[in-house]
Amino acid sequence: MIVTVADCVLVSSIQEQHEIPGSRGEANFVWKCKLCQKTHSANITAGPNTYSADNDTSNKKRKGQQVIGLDCRGLEFTEFKADELQGEWEAKGTDSSTPFTGIDLSEGEWYDYDEKAGEEVSIKDISWELGRA
Repeated sequence: MIVTVADCVLVSSIQEQHEIPGSRGEANFVWKCKLCQKTHSANITAGPNTYSADNDTSNKKRKGQQVIGLDCRGLEFTEFKADELQGEWEAKGTDSSTPFTGIDLSEGEWYDYDEKAGEEVSIKDISWELGRA
């Protein structure tokens, strides 16, 4: 087994399908290792799922929620970056249902003002974790 880490950001999209060389299958992400010449693939199997924050205003630590599911064959993703390459993020005001679009989470936080609710809204203290199912 060869362990190599790509030195660039790799992007996968649920809207794209790529042929897997030497196979009749397709995948959302196909990558050929430069060292061993083997082809590896990944498919988005679930999601993107909506993250639902509970309405509890206490300082309880929130549990993580699965946002997306991946089926990786011969590779493992090590980091997730929430930038413009991943697509736009959206949110909805908890009390007002005001839609917010084009949210940039690349800095790990986002702030805006909800006119209907008359208060600031935010996404902060966000972190991403990759794990095995």
